Amino acid sequence: MTRPAVMIGVGEVLWDLLPTGRVLGGAPANFAYMTNVLGDQGIVASRVGRDELGGEACQVMQQLGLTVDHVQQDDGHPTGTAVVSIGASGQPTFLIKEIVAWDFLQWTPDWDNLSARADVVCFGSLAQRSSTSAATIEQFLLNVPKTGLRICDVNLRQSFYSAEVLRRSFQHADIVKLNEEELTRVTSLLEVDQGNQQTLAKRLLEKFDLRLVCITRADRGSLLVSPSETVEHAGFRVKVEDAVGAGDAFTACLAHHYWRRCSLQETSEAANRFASWVATQRGATPPISSEQLRNILTGAALH
Repeated sequence: MTRPAVMIGVGEVLWDLLPTGRVLGGAPANFAYMTNVLGDQGIVASRVGRDELGGEACQVMQQLGLTVDHVQQDDGHPTGTAVVSIGASGQPTFLIKEIVAWDFLQWTPDWDNLSARADVVCFGSLAQRSSTSAATIEQFLLNVPKTGLRICDVNLRQSFYSAEVLRRSFQHADIVKLNEEELTRVTSLLEVDQGNQQTLAKRLLEKFDLRLVCITRADRGSLLVSPSETVEHAGFRVKVEDAVGAGDAFTACLAHHYWRRCSLQETSEAANRFASWVATQRGATPPISSEQLRNILTGAALH
């Protein structure tokens, strides 16, 4: 498949309040931006407040080349924010504001039409912290064509997750992506927590009839496990500016290659290269030229 895929990030859009300043964040926007960079049609399905931060968020998304046609406006709740602290290794921790616009995602005729033309939908656990948004996201996933690919990018933040949310998410997913720490917590909650990472991934595959489980390991690469194949990648040593958005870049590259039926080996290599480069940049949506992208995916930009 060579045409641009319609790749939708559904869920939270918010402002990441970093030590170095305020940048637009939220996995759906990061995912959509990165899929655009890779040559697909990335679309954000989210909700912001009808306030100054919401207007600015839409403006920034448009500057990044993203349409805001499917970003809902909320008159009663503010645009989301998250205070981000960066650890010594560049890994972020988040303090996310509650009862904000993206907690009230609404099922609308527009989202009905949007979900029906999706090739890929990426969704996470965080945006399902409210029952309203959880129900809307579930409806969105149910409306995706049978040929569509549903990726659950687990993002355990604070106490905003539960066994029930994870179980329901995995039941709707074709691919599940999580990091090592999330794998430990998720498999414990879902009572499949005996064995090494590959064994745990296999258990998730079988329990939820998944096509692929992806475990990211920060600068130590990743592990991709399908029913028939396991691909391990050692990662790349880079100077980390901050790791915000690196996981979303990995997911976008994974989606881009998997949808085109590339080999898991090729998919793994590209996703690790792309995520490693994003970790060397500030924020989750760094500017990138087509020449830079080629250099990143061939490895020239990581040395």
